[in-house]
Amino acid sequence: MAYNREKAVAYAHKWALKRNPRYMDFHGIGGDCTNFISQCLQAGGAPMNYKKTFGWYYSNASDRAPAWTGVQYLYNFLTGSHTVGPFATVIGMNDIQPGDIVQLAFSPSVFTHSLLVVETGVVPNLDNILIATHTDDSDYRPLSTYFVMDRRFLHIVVK
Repeated sequence: MAYNREKAVAYAHKWALKRNPRYMDFHGIGGDCTNFISQCLQAGGAPMNYKKTFGWYYSNASDRAPAWTGVQYLYNFLTGSHTVGPFATVIGMNDIQPGDIVQLAFSPSVFTHSLLVVETGVVPNLDNILIATHTDDSDYRPLSTYFVMDRRFLHIVVK
């Protein structure tokens, strides 16, 4: 099954400034950014992995994997070893594509925010990489408007 980047981006545009009622809004309890990113990945065709604790799934607010809503847990899942679900490789900024993920660290080595890339320039740079996200709800926001200590770029694939 291939990852449909266009569907993931379309979902991001539809829900970036509002909430899909099928999912809990985690804004007041730690942030909704990674929940939103997981929804985008699923909309792009990423299959859920129902392995308790170490999977990536959402059944309801009280039955979900930590990777569905946690920045570091999502990173660990995407870049780790598993058989079902989305995968990611860490790439350089120049290789980022719409439908990929950027994670931000506002303090040294602590990544706390997830963003979905919705558009890039021919040669991606901080000004033309545009993102959609929740918590600080945004759509078509330039990556350059975030003042951060670090960024990591994750290229999404589905096997």
